[in-house]
Amino acid sequence: MKQIILATVFGLTTQFAAAQDMIHYTTTLDFDDVTFGIENAITDLGLVVDNISHVGEMLERTREATGSDVVLFQAAEVYSFCSASLSRQVMEADPMNIVFCPYDIFVAQLPGSDQVTVGFRQYPKGAMQVIQMMLDGIVQEAIEE
Repeated sequence: MKQIILATVFGLTTQFAAAQDMIHYTTTLDFDDVTFGIENAITDLGLVVDNISHVGEMLERTREATGSDVVLFQAAEVYSFCSASLSRQVMEADPMNIVFCPYDIFVAQLPGSDQVTVGFRQYPKGAMQVIQMMLDGIVQEAIEE
């Protein structure tokens, strides 16, 4: 309910995709503005972006070599990072929570669309909810207008 209210306040669409186990939001902000916002929101928490996967560029670069003529994204990137303190907290609760580290946020724009989708995987109930809340806060900060 809280997310629906936030989405309405920010003029966004919140969608839960249980089959993909992800949470994502759409915005009409420019792709570059959203990625800039994601990077800033991560670093504002004192965290470091470990890796930016340029998924859209890679898929476009290899499209012909894989025998496809389908353009999947106008642009798509995945931001990977970690929080030492929160990672310690969730792994002290269950060391096998290592499977979720590093944490990823994706930003994607489909060809011909004026909407940008931003999201992350949905985490299991319990200790990992602190990570889901952190990721949601990062995304919300990045896409607020």
